[in-house]
Amino acid sequence: MSYANSRIPESAQAGVHEQLLRRVQRHLAEPFRKPCLDYNREAFEASLAGWDRNAPLVLDAGCGVGHSTIQLARAFPDHWVIGVDQSEDRLKRRKPYPDALLPKNMVFVRADLVDYWRLMSDAGLRLARHYILYPNPWPKIGHLARRWHAHPVFPYVPRLGGVLECRTNWRVYIEEFAYALGLATGREIAWETFEAPVPLTPFERKYRDSGQTLFRLVCDLDARACVPQEDGAR
Repeated sequence: MSYANSRIPESAQAGVHEQLLRRVQRHLAEPFRKPCLDYNREAFEASLAGWDRNAPLVLDAGCGVGHSTIQLARAFPDHWVIGVDQSEDRLKRRKPYPDALLPKNMVFVRADLVDYWRLMSDAGLRLARHYILYPNPWPKIGHLARRWHAHPVFPYVPRLGGVLECRTNWRVYIEEFAYALGLATGREIAWETFEAPVPLTPFERKYRDSGQTLFRLVCDLDARACVPQEDGAR
């Protein structure tokens, strides 16, 4: 069977990148001045058009085909759930969900997260929950700057508050994400292995069915400490 044959990202990197500390410190010290593009500003406004300004906000950052956004909207019916992805093609492939069956407390929007995160922060918005599920790991050593936690936009992520959850199938990624988040918050950040009895994304299902170990970090940014959800923390 060809389905459950997903491979763990291959990399010569076995631990936290030696340049991560320097990069994160620089991004924390220097403002990110890249102008936001108009289409991202329009997408940001569109994503809030159906929000009543009272419902807690949930952001599914890099939602892909949107299965996770739909599940989150069903799990949190009193929240406004926003699924953001830069690919219009992926957003259109949310089969097998016809529009009539989609939850009414959610919206999909095509936007670049580099701008979207900053626009949300600049607007003074706070998240109740924030999901970064299986982002592109960019596993080559030279690709460090392309990983979210080493990108200049990363300091905006913890500013949005709420319960932040990152999931990945590459241990190095979760180690680096926890390390960078710890630098940004001044707190010790825990991560853990976990099982996914009800996968949130198609990738998560494929990784699980391929027998891979899954990793996650769950951090309440509005609390004093970020602790693991269950046994298995590192």
